[in-house]
Amino acid sequence: MSARIPAVVLGGTGYVAGELLRLIAAHPNFTLAAVMSDSKPGERVADAFPHLGAAYPEERFKSQAEVAALINATSHSAVFSAAPHGVSAGLIDAFLSGAQRAGTHPRVVDISADFRYASSEAYSAVYAHPHAAPERLSEFTCALPEHLAKADTPHIAHPGCFATAILLAAVPLLAAGIVTPHLFVSGVTGSTGSGRKPVEGTHHPLRSSDLYSYSALRHRHAPEVAACARAAAGIAAQFAFVPHSGPFARGIHVTVQAAASRPLDTAQVLTALRDFYAHAPFIRVGDAAPRLKNVVASNYAHLSAVAKDGTVAIMCAIDNLTKGAAGGAVQWMNRLFALPETTGLTAPAPGWT
Repeated sequence: MSARIPAVVLGGTGYVAGELLRLIAAHPNFTLAAVMSDSKPGERVADAFPHLGAAYPEERFKSQAEVAALINATSHSAVFSAAPHGVSAGLIDAFLSGAQRAGTHPRVVDISADFRYASSEAYSAVYAHPHAAPERLSEFTCALPEHLAKADTPHIAHPGCFATAILLAAVPLLAAGIVTPHLFVSGVTGSTGSGRKPVEGTHHPLRSSDLYSYSALRHRHAPEVAACARAAAGIAAQFAFVPHSGPFARGIHVTVQAAASRPLDTAQVLTALRDFYAHAPFIRVGDAAPRLKNVVASNYAHLSAVAKDGTVAIMCAIDNLTKGAAGGAVQWMNRLFALPETTGLTAPAPGWT
């Protein structure tokens, strides 16, 4: 497909939306048709994202009604939802219902948590409120592109940023049967993972030069990780997850540890990782431990591994806003429109960030 594809971004003022806009600006096939913000309709996108001023000097946020009219008038559009959890499902349902009546066929990639679970009960158990569009759940598949060659549904739910890093590390081990299905995860995320609205956890004087855990063994991504891992590897595994807040803006580093199910050394684990991701263009498996500076602001994931005395440890570094959210969403949308999945995403990390 060589024609330009209209792209729509929902939830337009957050960090993930800003990253989507950055990627769309450089994409050879997607062109921004609308970015929605009901709180800032008519205001300039460049005022909310000054770093994107050169790409969108005159673009203005549109209201929900304006975006609906555009989707309904466009035969095929790429809709990216970066709206908050609990809000995204209602918006998507309204847009898809309108498009159905208009006879148009948008494709949706939702970056919120609203369509990551197979049932409304599973969603409510984690997020403690009813799902806004339970009848739409069957229209979405939740998976990483590296773990599913083709989706059987018209729309995609992208796993969360922490979930992305954990799954990239854990699924190859589980699929190869080289670890027992009880995994221990320690992860560190940057402050952008907490969203754009200032809170105590992202306030610079409190977070700078500090490191602390939160939601230990009860993080809401753990059930999501277990469900996605089971779908990808066919193994029901337990994930004991302890997340940490790090003193940097972008990036996630996770370490996944498990008991080996048979004797093996580091070289064998690295080989298993390389074999599993042999055809995954954004995964790099190296001998050296991955570093955030080598992946931040890119769609690449760096992994490495160590095995010793019956224990296997896998390290994974990604950018939370790119590979963990906007970049992964563009990767999926490329597939939904029969484009090479690498389209618009191969820029390397800038380094020295």
